Amino acid sequence: MDEHTFLTNRERAVDYLNSLDKVYVNDQFLNWDPENRIKVRIISARAYHSLFMHNMCIRPTEEELESFGTPDFTIYNAGKFPCNRYTHYMTSSTSVDINLGRREMVILGTQYAGEMKKGLFGVMHYLMPKRRILSLHSGCNMGRDGDVALFFGLSGTGKTTLSTDHNRLLIGDDEHCWSDNGVSNIEGGCYAKCIDLSREKEPDIWNAIKFGTVLENVVFDEHTREVDYTDKSVTENTRAAYPIEYIPNAKIPCVGPHPKNVILLACDAFGVLPPVSKLNLAQTMYHFISGYTALVAGTEDGIKEPQATFSACFGAAFIMLHPTKYAAMLAEKMQTYGATGWLVNTGWSGGRYGVGKRIKLPYTRKIIDAIHSGELLTANYQKTEVFGLEIPTAIEGVPSEILDPINTVSPLQLIQPFFLLGCFSSFEHALSGCFLACSGRTRQRTRRRS
Repeated sequence: MDEHTFLTNRERAVDYLNSLDKVYVNDQFLNWDPENRIKVRIISARAYHSLFMHNMCIRPTEEELESFGTPDFTIYNAGKFPCNRYTHYMTSSTSVDINLGRREMVILGTQYAGEMKKGLFGVMHYLMPKRRILSLHSGCNMGRDGDVALFFGLSGTGKTTLSTDHNRLLIGDDEHCWSDNGVSNIEGGCYAKCIDLSREKEPDIWNAIKFGTVLENVVFDEHTREVDYTDKSVTENTRAAYPIEYIPNAKIPCVGPHPKNVILLACDAFGVLPPVSKLNLAQTMYHFISGYTALVAGTEDGIKEPQATFSACFGAAFIMLHPTKYAAMLAEKMQTYGATGWLVNTGWSGGRYGVGKRIKLPYTRKIIDAIHSGELLTANYQKTEVFGLEIPTAIEGVPSEILDPINTVSPLQLIQPFFLLGCFSSFEHALSGCFLACSGRTRQRTRRRS
């Protein structure tokens, strides 16, 4: 949209907020690194939105609030009020607008609280690289010895589950910065999926759901107010937003030294990727830019068969610059500080979705533990023929036969997924955006920008 349209929507939102008897104002911070934190002001019409952002952003002390001053960025959340559909560039009654020049965000016609969270994340993807700071859509935790791991992954890959580990300190579950000072959480809270949540499977998240936590899309008994976390009648995307302090082993302040391991998570529904692979720097950049996972039935409406999906830098919806900008910064930092890249498949083994089975969570946790401990750095490896991935021959607590997919499925099962996923002979193909598309017997090489 143009500047005039933004100002039209802004005035509509401000007029609506001014017409109310009460509005909610949050003054909070983004980024736990005190040298690079951003001051944000959120003005909203609903207590729900105010509490959500109170949980998700960093909460200032009384002293910090007194001296808060002028915010660096302001959100006008008038989501209960629609935009004018006849305004230029409007295609519906919903409009979410960010003006980087004015450092303002306007929300009209949607009451989804995540618009504020992810809108600010997009802003950080613009502001931080200007300071030579890498903004990341990742989870992050730290061992008792100070070893930090980053977890990248799209929805359903286990990013939050695997980064929330009671044996390690949680720095954050979703949004981080990597600067010359180390890593820092952008947020002050967690936004965890809670479909099929149980005390046994995820005790930390279960115990974090208490007074002050916001639950979204869940179904509960109106008399006992007990939540049924198995109920998907509204959506599978049920969520809990809570302050990070609700996790008992959260590291406060949420900062840490430079990462030792960079873990890329993929839920491969075709049974092609091994459970874990060690990556060189070029492979790490390639898989980071690709941001691959697979959608399976139940994750989105209309999905009947597994579908490969790609999200550049594991956060295409939020990045403001070209994907290679973030990938180059990641490679530079990994090389400078000696981090190792890993590709971990949390999806299917023994065949595609409907044939094989999903890799058991305890096995994935054993793999992650072996990465943290350094066991996999000294393991013996063999290289796959197609993807050139290095696969360990043995991991304690994980059946060795599942480590190489070629051992678990027939060659005929492998042919179709290999064509579906495609492969690139070199890292340069990934940067130039050469994709190999296969349909039936016909192959067509196409070019497109990431």
